[in-house]
This record gives sequence, structure tokens and C-alpha cells, in this order.
Amino acid sequence: MENFILTISFLLIGMGLRRLPQFPDETSQVLNLFVIYVSLPALVLLKVPELLFSRDLLVTALMPWIMLFLSAVLVFLAAKFFTWSREMTGCLLLMVPLGNTSFLGIPMVRAFFGDAGIPYAVLYDQLGSFLGLATFGSVVLAVYGHGDDRPTVRSVIKRITTFPPFICLLAAFLLRGQVFAEPVTALLQTLAATLVPVVMIAVGFQLRLRLKAEVLKPLGVGLLIKLCLAPLFALLLCRVMGFNSLPAKVAVFEAGMPPMVSAGALAIMAGLAPELTAALVGLGILLSFVTLPVLFQFL
Repeated sequence: MENFILTISFLLIGMGLRRLPQFPDETSQVLNLFVIYVSLPALVLLKVPELLFSRDLLVTALMPWIMLFLSAVLVFLAAKFFTWSREMTGCLLLMVPLGNTSFLGIPMVRAFFGDAGIPYAVLYDQLGSFLGLATFGSVVLAVYGHGDDRPTVRSVIKRITTFPPFICLLAAFLLRGQVFAEPVTALLQTLAATLVPVVMIAVGFQLRLRLKAEVLKPLGVGLLIKLCLAPLFALLLCRVMGFNSLPAKVAVFEAGMPPMVSAGALAIMAGLAPELTAALVGLGILLSFVTLPVLFQFL
């Protein structure tokens, strides 16, 4: 409970800083870059070598792809049924299958499961959400987006292989069984500890809510799938398959994260219903502070 209160406090601090003229509009982008290049790589190097490989670990690696497929199918069917525009369909196909499993997911996993859950959250994010954004997300942007810079296989591979946390993930797997020198461990612990406050302040700083009448229905359907149906299906799947370990619980919890902030930025740049995109991100984050504690009670 203490970690959860701290997480919300950091979010409120970010929302407060946004109202101060001393902080420019680019503050959240700078904080996000610090997380991507410093905090998250340090956390990956520190926590991933602690993973114990087991059958349950496959759930953590495969669950995000199952959620991606399920969510994309549900969005596509809903778009056909409600005859939504091409821009709205593309927006929902990008935003709903991809969760905020890093910037929001890791702090929330830490708040509810403690440090023991962090390695599995990192695995879910890097082998699932990040790769999903780089591959599936690129396809959606190419098919539905309005931008001239269409992704290619080469650009997708480059995006994956040059992403600092993913590079550190590969390095962490190679370093399994190795013990870092004490000064190195202390440095990694100090840098990794910055992730939760920095990322939640950044999320609070960029939180926006702009609701228009025409986006209410797709917004409601998208958040229903993302925050309710997807995690409930993940929970049911784990119960049927007999998975009840910490990796499985973290995987179900991550399946209930709101839409990804990074995917939202790409959707807006590609002209995919910017108002709907902003509402999915902003309202999704706020609602997740209600839905995630409820989901945790079922685990």
C-alpha cells in the first residue's frame, strides 16, 4: 500500500509541475529520455539476471502476444460493427493491443508485487510490448497512417537493435550467473531507483484529458477491451492452464495496463484520430488506478 501511495504521489507531483511556468512543455520528453537511456537499462541489468527460468516464465514472454492478437481482433470486429472511420480504426488498432507496460507497468508492478515482480515486468515489456510496437505497430502505422516516412523491415530491425533497454536485456541474459563488482552494483541500484519517481512524474506532467462527443463510443469500447476484457481473458487463460506463480500473476497484471504513451505519440504524428488517442492515454491512466487494484484482488 505504501508503494502505491508513493506512485500516486509522484503522479500528482508531475501534474503540479506542469502548472509551473519554470517547466517547459518538453519536460516530459526529457524525463522519458532519461528513463529510456539511464533508468530502465540499469534496472534491466540489475534485475533480469535474477530470473529463474521455468515453464511459468514462458507465460510472461507469450502473454503480451496473446493479448495483442486478441485485442486486435476485438478492435477490428468493433470497428466493422460500428463503421468507425479509417483513422479511428487505425488509432484503436495501435493503442488497444499495446499497453503501458514499462512507464506505468513497472512502477505499478513494484507497488503491488514488490521488487520480486520487476524482472518479470521487464521481460513482459521488452519481449512483448516493445517488440509489438516495433513490429505490429509499424504495420498499423504503414497501413493506416498519413505520414510519408513509412517503416521498412530495415528500419524496424534498426529500431529494435538500437533501443538501449533491449540491448541491456540481451547483455543481461549473457551475464546470467555473473556477479557485478560492488561499486557497479551500487551504481546500478542508484540509477534503477530513479525509474519510478522520474517516470511517474513524467506521466503526470503529460497527462491530458480532452473529450469530444464523437470519440466517446470508440473511447469506451477501446478502454473496455484494454482495461477489462483483455486482463480477464489473461486471468482465465492462466487459471485454465494451471498457472498461478508470480510470473503468471505479473503477466496478467501487465495485461491490464492502459494504452501505451509511446504508441499514442506515434499515432498522433501519423494523424490517427489525435483527440481519441489523447483521451485513450489520459483517461486510460486515470482509470487504471481503479481497475488495477481490482484486478490485483483476483490474482
